[in-house]
Amino acid sequence: MKNEELKYTGRLIQVRIYLGKFLRMFVFQNDWKILPMGAVIAAVVTFVIGANLFQTQEGTEIGVFALVCVCIWNGFFNSIQAVCRERDIIKREHRAGLHMSSYVVSQMIYQLILCAAQTVVTMIICHVTGVHFPAEGIITSWGMLDVAITLLLITYAADMMALMVSCIVRTTTTAMTTMPFLLIFQLVFSGGFFNLSGFADKLKYLTISHWGMDALCSIGRYNEEPMVSVWNMLVNFKDLEYQGMTPLKDILVKVESEGLRDSFLLWSGQNNAKAAYVSEPSVVLMNWAAIAALLIIFAIAAVVALEFIDRDKR
Repeated sequence: MKNEELKYTGRLIQVRIYLGKFLRMFVFQNDWKILPMGAVIAAVVTFVIGANLFQTQEGTEIGVFALVCVCIWNGFFNSIQAVCRERDIIKREHRAGLHMSSYVVSQMIYQLILCAAQTVVTMIICHVTGVHFPAEGIITSWGMLDVAITLLLITYAADMMALMVSCIVRTTTTAMTTMPFLLIFQLVFSGGFFNLSGFADKLKYLTISHWGMDALCSIGRYNEEPMVSVWNMLVNFKDLEYQGMTPLKDILVKVESEGLRDSFLLWSGQNNAKAAYVSEPSVVLMNWAAIAALLIIFAIAAVVALEFIDRDKR
């Protein structure tokens, strides 16, 4: 790209120029490979957890966590090297008139297209592997659409976080070294599987994974689903003897013979309900807004970081 082309163009035209450049890179520099890679990851995960996702509380929580992991991984991988791999070119073009806000906006549009494509691929894989989506949505009329919007927001927010990192670091090696630590932070502080307390519990509000899991569990109607772990635990101890008798086994047999097993599972789920997973529009919208706020912060930080690129004395 000629320096004169940037020197006398406005911000919007620069956005169009760079967006075209990124789309050409997608086609001719094999950036399209991220789509089949994401499909493979989604297929492996949903093949394992798909049958119980949105069917039981345990299956929903584990499955949602796995889906969030897929989305964050896809988002990180999309843009973690996007800026640092061409840092010298950006620095030269910035001195020739490139507006960093135009560059980042063009990246945001391009990355949004990638994230949307990955979301479509993930939803197709989920459907093929037998995931039973909620019939009715909380925000829209279709549960599948609510899930897709949430997955897109999670992927895009993770993408913007990686883009921010790529704008801050100077080499692709540093960027790739940073990515696993960001992923671990997102997973550990999601609040889904690890009991957090004190300051650690407050850190979860800074993670994309926390808001994403809450939104998906709310959309999946977690609080209305049966809980099977209590029943399974009782079954494991059914042969326990007391004074030569197996009272627990007798009770379980009676419950099953009278067709009360499903009622017991629903009762267990009602007693394991979580306020964060209430299936109400206000809860889902709050989670969506939190994810959107994070991705906006990441995008602004990316612009600010690039504004200081001329101070890079490498």
